[in-house]
Amino acid sequence: MTSADILQILVSLLAGIAVAVAFYKLIEKKRTAIREKEAEQQLESARRQVETERNEMLVAAKEAALAIKAESDEELVAARKSQSQREQKLDRREQQLQQQEDSLRKQQRGLESSQNRLATQLKGVTEQREQLNLTLKEQTSILEQASGMSREQAGEKLMEAMSRELDHERGSALLKHKKLLSEVVESQAREMLLTAIQRYASAHTSESTTSTVDVPTDDMKGRIIGREGRNIRAFEKATGVDVIIDDTPGVVIVSGFDPVRREVARQSLQKLISDGRIHPSKIEEVVGETGKQIDAFMMQKGREAADEVNVPGLHERVIMMLGRLHFRTSYSQNVLRHSVEVAFVSGLIAEMLGMDGDLARRCGLLHDIGKAADHELEGGHPKIGADLLRRHGEGAEVVHAAFGHHDEIVTEYPYTMLVATGDACSASRPGARRESLERYVKRMEELEAIAMRFDGVQQAFAISAGRELRVIVSSDLANDEQAASICRKIAKAFEAELTYPGEIKVTVVRESRFTEMAK
Repeated sequence: MTSADILQILVSLLAGIAVAVAFYKLIEKKRTAIREKEAEQQLESARRQVETERNEMLVAAKEAALAIKAESDEELVAARKSQSQREQKLDRREQQLQQQEDSLRKQQRGLESSQNRLATQLKGVTEQREQLNLTLKEQTSILEQASGMSREQAGEKLMEAMSRELDHERGSALLKHKKLLSEVVESQAREMLLTAIQRYASAHTSESTTSTVDVPTDDMKGRIIGREGRNIRAFEKATGVDVIIDDTPGVVIVSGFDPVRREVARQSLQKLISDGRIHPSKIEEVVGETGKQIDAFMMQKGREAADEVNVPGLHERVIMMLGRLHFRTSYSQNVLRHSVEVAFVSGLIAEMLGMDGDLARRCGLLHDIGKAADHELEGGHPKIGADLLRRHGEGAEVVHAAFGHHDEIVTEYPYTMLVATGDACSASRPGARRESLERYVKRMEELEAIAMRFDGVQQAFAISAGRELRVIVSSDLANDEQAASICRKIAKAFEAELTYPGEIKVTVVRESRFTEMAK
C-alpha cells in the first residue's frame, strides 16, 4: 500500500470522526433541549400546584376566620344576654330591697305606736295595783278581826289544806302518768324494733343441707368405687366423709357431719369426674388442692362479711371461723347471713337508743361464731364462741353477747339484749328458716304433748308456727296461783326437753263459767 493510500485512509478516518463528533453534539443538544423543556414543564406544574395549595389555604383561612367571627358573635350575644339578665335581677333585687325598706319603716312606726300604748297601759296598771294593795290591806285587816287569827296563822292553815289536796292529786297523777308512760314506752319500743327490721331488708334464705354430685353415666360410679373399692376408700379417708352410691341414676350422695369437709368432698368429686382420672394418688392431690381453695374461700367470705357490716380489726382465726359459717345452716338458714342480719338489726336498734352502733354490730356479727367449731369441741356454741373470742382479744361486751344471747347466763351488758333481740328477729322473720312438713307437725305435737302431761290441763294448742302455746286449765282443778305455776313449769319443760330457735310463748287460760236458767 502506498503512502497516498494511507493518507487517504487517514483523511477518511478524520472526516468520519469529525462527522461522528458533530452528530453526537447534535444529539446531545436535542437531549439538552428536551431536558430543559421537561424542567420547564415540571416547574410550571409545581407553580400551578403551589398556586392551588395557596388558594386552598386562603379559602380555609377565610372559613376559619368566618367561624371565629361567628363564634365571637355568638359569645358576644350570650354575654349581652347574660349581662341583660344580671341587670334585670339587680333591678328586681333593688325593688325588693326598696319594698323591704318601706315595710321596715311601717313596722318601726307601728312599734313606736305600740310602745306608747304600752307605756300608757303600764301606768294605768301601776295605779290599779296600788289601789288593789290598799284594798287588800283593808280586807285582810277585816278578815283577821272576823276570824280571830293572824295572817301567818291563816296562811299555815291554808297551806296544810292545800298540801293534803296536792298529795292526793299527786298520787292520782303519778298512777295516771305511770300508765301512760308504760303505754308510750311499749309503743316506742315496738316502733324502734319494727323500724330497725324494716330498714334492714334481707333476702329470704333457704338452702338444702344435702350434698349431691351428678354423674354422667353409671360406668362413672364404678370408676368412683374402683377395683375392690380402693378408690372410694381412698376418697373417704382423704375427705373424712361417707360416699353413698346406690341405684339412684345419675346421682352420688356425699354424707358428712362437718359441712366444710362435705363441701371439699363435693367439689373434689366433681373435679375428679370432670378429669376422668380417678385413682388414689390423684384423689389425694385433688382433695389437697380443693381444701386450700376452700380455706381461701372461707377467708374471703369472712372478710366480706366483716366489711359488709363495717367491723374492722378481727383476728385472722376469727375471720376464718366466720367464713366457716357460710357452710353451716340452722333450720336451712345460712348462719353467716343470719349473723350479718343480726349485726345490722342490733346496730340499728343501738343507734336509735343512743348506744354504740359499731360495738352492737360487732357483737351481732360474732354472736354465733361458736357454731363454726361446736362439732369439734365439747359444749354448746355460746360457750365455745365466748372462749374463742376471749382468746383472740375481743372485748367483754362481745364475749358476753356470744355467751348469753340465748339467756343462759345473767345479762351484764345491754348489748347482749340487743343481740338476743336481733337474733330472734332474724330467726323468726318470714322465709328465714324452712322445715319439712313432717318435722313441723312433729314439733307442734311435741309442744302440745308436753303441756298435756301436767295436772289440770284440759287442752293445749300450738299456734303461730310453734312460736306460741295456748293452754286451757280446768277452773275446778286449779286456782290462779296453780295456773301460774303450770305456765312456768311448761316453759321450763320446753327449755329442758326441746331444741328450738328463738322463743316460745306459753299462755295459760283459766276461766270459770256459771249458767242458770230462769223459768
